Amino acid sequence: MSSSAGRRPRLGFLGTGWIGRHRMERIAESGEADVAYICDSSSECIDQTSRIVPDARIASSFDELLECDLDGVVIATPSALHAEQSIRALERGFAVFCQKPLGRTEAELKSIVRAAENADRLLGVDLSYRFTYGMRQIRDIISRAGIGHVYACDLVFHNAYGPDRAWFYDPKLSGGGCVMDLGVHLVDLALWTLGFPKVEHVTSRLFAAGKVLSSLEQVEDYATATFDLDCNTVVNLACSWKIQAGCDAVISATFYGTEGGLSFRNLNGSFYDFVAEEFRGGSRKLLAAPPDAWGGRAAVAWAKQLGRSNVFDPAITRVSEVARVLDSIYSNASHHASIPEAA
Repeated sequence: MSSSAGRRPRLGFLGTGWIGRHRMERIAESGEADVAYICDSSSECIDQTSRIVPDARIASSFDELLECDLDGVVIATPSALHAEQSIRALERGFAVFCQKPLGRTEAELKSIVRAAENADRLLGVDLSYRFTYGMRQIRDIISRAGIGHVYACDLVFHNAYGPDRAWFYDPKLSGGGCVMDLGVHLVDLALWTLGFPKVEHVTSRLFAAGKVLSSLEQVEDYATATFDLDCNTVVNLACSWKIQAGCDAVISATFYGTEGGLSFRNLNGSFYDFVAEEFRGGSRKLLAAPPDAWGGRAAVAWAKQLGRSNVFDPAITRVSEVARVLDSIYSNASHHASIPEAA
């Protein structure tokens, strides 16, 4: 591995399906790093990616990729592989940017963070909605107490379609269903926006095909959860796959304060177009609207930070708080219980 000092970081991309190619293209367009190597078990994905970055070399396996002259690795593979692949890359001395979920459980996620800290290497995860202009506006207003005390938050992510890869429906590979896929964004947005207050209690209900989930040996396609924060705030969330939504997606995050409200929501069922608004009584003010090319900003921000320094950034440890809530949503699916304390 070579140092990134004095030149743009050289990156290897492990997994070049749609999401991997999109993040790769955004990083390449930004000029913050060079696409040096690509690696994927699918020859079709390699062919498509090679047409986009014809100068990138091809690594035939992850083992081969780890022997390449790189500064960082971008991982966009199935969730079950994230821990092993991230840890191996970090131990090899590479910085890592990984698709969510970074780990399927809090314990798995913490093992990756420990590896990054031990290697003193930069670790990032693609929690992309943080980088929308609308949510940045909302977080800034809340941090300034612009709507007073935030006492309630409602977050929703309903998807009229389900994932098209079989591994998403195997809990051993995915770690869970719509909560792991979509709910992770909702939990992260709530905690990140409010400054990561302590979560005190979690209740949840999971469903599959319209019935209460009887076993975690199958994945949920609908979920609701409520958690209480130590700042006297309650968070309600709901997420689903294949729901009868009347549009492609329903996505929103609304924050109610003693002096106003703030809302982030998708437009016309879009997965990509969002507005943010501020509420005062019965009136509303527009804060953000399309266009906003937010999709690859998390990856670009990581690449930019890597260009400055490849050392461990302790901010990544807050992601374990998100994973702890997800663990509780699954373990407390049919009753109210205290969230386990951090190890």
